[in-house]
Amino acid sequence: MPQTKTRKHIPGGWEDWATDRVLRAAIWCALRLPLRARLWLMGRLIRHVVAPLAGYRQRAMNNLAHVWPDMGVLDRRHLADRVADNAGRTMIDNYDVHGLMRRMAKAEIRGEGLVEVEQARAEGRPVLFVTGHFGNFEAPRAALVARGYRIGGLYRPMSNPYFNAHYAANMHALSDPVFEQGRRGTIGLIRHIREGGMGVLLFDVYDSAGEVIDFMGQPAPTLTSAADIALKTGALLVPFFGIRKADGISFDAVFEAPVPHGDPVEMMREVTRRLEARIQAHPEQWFWIHRRWKPKRQRKRAAANMAP
Repeated sequence: MPQTKTRKHIPGGWEDWATDRVLRAAIWCALRLPLRARLWLMGRLIRHVVAPLAGYRQRAMNNLAHVWPDMGVLDRRHLADRVADNAGRTMIDNYDVHGLMRRMAKAEIRGEGLVEVEQARAEGRPVLFVTGHFGNFEAPRAALVARGYRIGGLYRPMSNPYFNAHYAANMHALSDPVFEQGRRGTIGLIRHIREGGMGVLLFDVYDSAGEVIDFMGQPAPTLTSAADIALKTGALLVPFFGIRKADGISFDAVFEAPVPHGDPVEMMREVTRRLEARIQAHPEQWFWIHRRWKPKRQRKRAAANMAP
C-alpha cells in the first residue's frame, strides 16, 4: 500500500515557532488546572491541533502502514490520534516534575529487576536503565527519585529548537546529572555510572550509524550505546517501562530482569524484544510520531553496499 508523502520539515522554521508558542501557552494554562482536567486538555490539544499542524499524525500513520500494511486507513488514523493523546498527557505529566514525583511516590513499583536494583544501590554497584518512548518513560525514573535514588540520563535534543530549550531544562529538574547526546555527554554519563551511579537511556531512535536490528518486523538502525556503556562500567542493564493505566492518569512502573552481559548487538536485540512486547500489548502508548524507520534511505544504503 503506498504511503502518503510527508511534507519536508525545516527545523527552526515558522512551523516550529508556531508549534512551540501553542505548546508554551497550553502548558502554562494546563498547569493551573486540576490534574484530570489538565491531562484531558493536553491530550485533546496534541491530538486535534498540534499533531495535524506539525505533521505528527501523518508520520504516525506512515509508520503504522510501514509496520502493519494490512491495517486500514481509518484504523491507522484512530490509533495515530490515540498516540497523540498519550503524547500530550506525557508532556504535561513531565512538566509538573514535583507533581509527578508525588504521584509516583505512592505508585506501586514492581518487576523481576526491582530486587536487583535495590541490591545494587545498597552495594554501590552501577545500574543503567534502558527504555523506549513508550507510555510515560519518565514515570519509573520519577518513582525511584521520589524514593531517594539519583538517576542521571543522556537525552537527544528535540528537533524543534524552540521547544528543546525548555524541554532540556525540565529534564534537569527531575534528577541530575543529565547530559546532551554526543561525545562529551556520553563521556559524562559513563563517568557518572562508573563511579557507582545510575542512569537511563532511551534507545528507540533512528541513527544511521547504528546496527540494523529488526524492530516491529522492519529493519531499524539501532545504537548499541546502552549495551556498550553497561559492558564498560559493569553496570546492570535493566529495561523499565511506565505503562499508562486505563484511567489515563496513573501508571504501572515495571522494572524487568537485567539483560545478561554479552555481545552488545545481541544485548540490544533483547532490549528491542522487551519493548516490542510492550508495544504489542499497548500500541497506542508507543510514540509512532518518531522517525524510527527511514525506508527510502535504508534502501539506498543497501543498494550502495551491494554495488561493485
